Amino acid sequence: MRPSRRAPDELRPVTLERGVVKYAEGSCLVKFGDTHVLVTATLEDRLPPWLKGQGRGWVTAEYGMLPRATSERTRREASAGKQSGRTVEIQRLIGRSLRTIVDLEALGERQITVDCDVLQADGGTRTASITGAWVALADCINWMKARNMIKANVMRDNVAAISCGIYNGTPVLDLDYAEDSEAQTDANFVMTGDGRIIEVQGTAEREPFTQDEFLALMALAQKGIARLVDLQKLAVA
Repeated sequence: MRPSRRAPDELRPVTLERGVVKYAEGSCLVKFGDTHVLVTATLEDRLPPWLKGQGRGWVTAEYGMLPRATSERTRREASAGKQSGRTVEIQRLIGRSLRTIVDLEALGERQITVDCDVLQADGGTRTASITGAWVALADCINWMKARNMIKANVMRDNVAAISCGIYNGTPVLDLDYAEDSEAQTDANFVMTGDGRIIEVQGTAEREPFTQDEFLALMALAQKGIARLVDLQKLAVA
């Protein structure tokens, strides 16, 4: 039995609320159960120096956790003078996940920065961030279309992410913190709307896992991401 009493292939309650920030070109408050992330997408007429003059744009991401997103206060990274390795890894994952489904040439010489701020953490903050980031990015692109800034279809597909793991010997979908902290294996899957793989991160916490166990986790991830993509489409419809 899972601590949440969910079935092995059951997601936590997921909501994707658009337009939650007045000034951002795109925004989404994404909730995976008790994990809540505020995502904004900001359009800027500037590019990294190494991209100037190449006739294409850029999508990048920043990620952070508020001090009381967890059960104990976490020191702000700004006060420490640098980002942690975990933060850098997650924001790079978000950025490259989004770039795989964006036509950067159609975007033009502009940059969209996606900010993911974790308001409350209960496992799966990176997967919730990626799933909500797609919604915020879609709103930003639609904002540009409404102003005739772009004409081509910039976003080629959906992208969503979900965690899976082996908990008490059973492959399960969408781990909350209680499961993640005790799982024998945990993995994060990032996939497109048509089922192609962008990234897989898998770790054996106690014992190595088998190929059959990995395939079971993959099957769960495919099922979960298909549901998330349906929710994304409903959110932006």
